[in-house]
Amino acid sequence: MLALVGGSVYASPDAAPLADAVILIANGAIAAVGTRREVQIPSDARVIDCTGKTVVAGFWNSHVHFTEEVWKNAGSAPAAPLAEHMQAMLTRWGFTTVWDIGSDGRDTLALRRRVNSGEIPGPDIYTAGSIFPKDGHPAYLPAEIKLPEASTPEEAAQLTRTYMGFGLDGVKLFTGSFKGTGKPVVNMDPAIAKAAVDVAHAAGKPVFAHPQNMAGVDAVITAGVDIMAHTVPGEPVYSPEQLARFKQQRIALVPTLSLFAKLPVAPDIAARLIATTVAQVKAFSDNGGPVLFGTDVGFTTYYDTTLEYELMHRALSERQILASLTINPAQYFKAAKKGRVEKDFDADLVVLDGDPLADVTNLAKVAYTIRAGEVIYRK
Repeated sequence: MLALVGGSVYASPDAAPLADAVILIANGAIAAVGTRREVQIPSDARVIDCTGKTVVAGFWNSHVHFTEEVWKNAGSAPAAPLAEHMQAMLTRWGFTTVWDIGSDGRDTLALRRRVNSGEIPGPDIYTAGSIFPKDGHPAYLPAEIKLPEASTPEEAAQLTRTYMGFGLDGVKLFTGSFKGTGKPVVNMDPAIAKAAVDVAHAAGKPVFAHPQNMAGVDAVITAGVDIMAHTVPGEPVYSPEQLARFKQQRIALVPTLSLFAKLPVAPDIAARLIATTVAQVKAFSDNGGPVLFGTDVGFTTYYDTTLEYELMHRALSERQILASLTINPAQYFKAAKKGRVEKDFDADLVVLDGDPLADVTNLAKVAYTIRAGEVIYRK
């Protein structure tokens, strides 16, 4: 049994803090939560002193990639470099669950098996297969990589069936593909996107989309995509009609704001891109849409989450940002035992050095990351 003792606990993003708390963990789940007076600590429990620290539910990153060189041949590669990179990229930032939305599925599935066996400390991994429009090879991906393109609804449906057969957990559609500065975006025909969505939804799997521009956003709406994997930098705020459809169809949004802040462009252009994306996040959230935290890490090598929290805070409150990391994805992806610090919930927890509701950047100051009762990162 593991006992987290003396910390302040937020059972959920909207809860008041529980001071001088004890969390007992057994068999991968939370066995008890209460004050030190209420919860008796078994004599044989392993104790982690959380005095002066804050405990929250484990974090989700709903947009990652396992595409860096270190992940190649993940099934047979030595464990040590994989574990080291997993820590640098994910576990030291509190992530206990991630969505990989666009990698080599063979590597991701092999990595997941090794993580779940306990060989490599890491998060719970979900993975999605990508589909691009015809001639939609993005400018930022190496030309020699052969990408799965669909030029007809039938091809999109068959690719999706193939992904489901591989055991993947979802699909990612490039409803807009960036071909380079000054070149027109290649958008996916909504009928092609809908064919993939229909197959995925019939299998009970979610569909993400990379929209790139407003035409890509409209394709998301028309095709019935579930999650927009990015905001659309440089574009206007979503229209009232788009916002109404987002709400009606319960579409979710992953902002990835720091990705755009780190683009190799002049500071004034970067500031404009951030201003537009922040405005989109605020309009989306104010409209009641579920915001899911994600950074595109793995594509970007900027692992530190501090900037993402700072930029999100321009549009969202501290509690809303904590919700984007915890309860929002747990509810959206129907993970009924995740997202809260409550008895019988999964023991996916983050111990922070400071109170995230006092300073949102404390969300990046992780002392311990715990998944299913196992410490997968300690500072």
